[in-house]
Amino acid sequence: METPPASLIGDKDTSQPQQRREENPQENLKSTTEIRQQPQDCPTEILELRVSSALASRVLEKPQETEKLAAGLEGDSVKSPGSTSEMPEPLPASDLWYCPDGSFVKKIIIRGHGLDKPKLGSCCRVLAFGFPFGSGLPEGWTEITMGLGPWREGTWGELIEKCLESMCQGEEAQLQISEHPESPFRLTLASFTQGRDSWELEASEKEALAKKERTRGTELFRAGNPEGAARCYGRALRLLLTLPPPGPPERTVLHANLAACQLLLGQPQLAAQSCDRVLEREPDHLKALYRRGVAQAALGNLDKATADLRKVLAVDPKNRAAQEELGKVIIQGKKQDAGLAQGLRKMFG
Repeated sequence: METPPASLIGDKDTSQPQQRREENPQENLKSTTEIRQQPQDCPTEILELRVSSALASRVLEKPQETEKLAAGLEGDSVKSPGSTSEMPEPLPASDLWYCPDGSFVKKIIIRGHGLDKPKLGSCCRVLAFGFPFGSGLPEGWTEITMGLGPWREGTWGELIEKCLESMCQGEEAQLQISEHPESPFRLTLASFTQGRDSWELEASEKEALAKKERTRGTELFRAGNPEGAARCYGRALRLLLTLPPPGPPERTVLHANLAACQLLLGQPQLAAQSCDRVLEREPDHLKALYRRGVAQAALGNLDKATADLRKVLAVDPKNRAAQEELGKVIIQGKKQDAGLAQGLRKMFG
């Protein structure tokens, strides 16, 4: 905190009599007002109360107090990098980093050191405040491994991993999440071990990791968690897409599975795109044809939906799901035509 100028504090001319102050009441009032406008430090007790009720207040207004709070955690002897005298100065409020997918904005509170950032396989020691129960990241100090573990399966895990990938050692950041604009969250990266970028992995390692993600995704899908399954399938695809073309046939299955998740999540446009990827490689893939037909119907593209569903029935006439969906599309088309005819009658009648 900057020290106010001496002329504002009023301790320079202490020898002046009280009468002089009374002769200039307007100047004295101005000086007092300026003093009151100087920023004041928040007591440590208030900061500690905010941390203990993180779900209520979310944000620590004094990032310098984080080290004091961390030192008070029971059973934790890890110290933050550097001494208090070497602690970097807080950055200006304009120092922001926007996640490319728009899911959050990161404000750097304390600058880290070095250029390295966590990669796949890095074991990170982090300090978290304000994240909701069930986020996969407990309050206080914890260790997580990038790219591995169930902590990544939830929405919060994916977001936290994206944030950590952008952080340097010792960095402290405040996250403003688009879905929770009223509740910023705090994340500190104390240390991390060396990891590897995906391009540094051998093809066999990528395929093995993708297989694990696919297996876990299928488990989540069967358990009624299409959102978590979609994240697993997406991570598996990102690994396999870095392999030389044409890539392993596993990609076809992953795109088809991802389309099923996207339909359940109410994302027909994305589902249709995923099915396109499958049909580029296997034009007669029945599940992809059926799911694209359902997606096109949801988008109102009834002609395209009818074409895809008829292709399914041409190969598998007893496919009940395709029969039912085609029936819905036909009824929807008739209603659409009736509405159009009624509109034309009103216009020209």
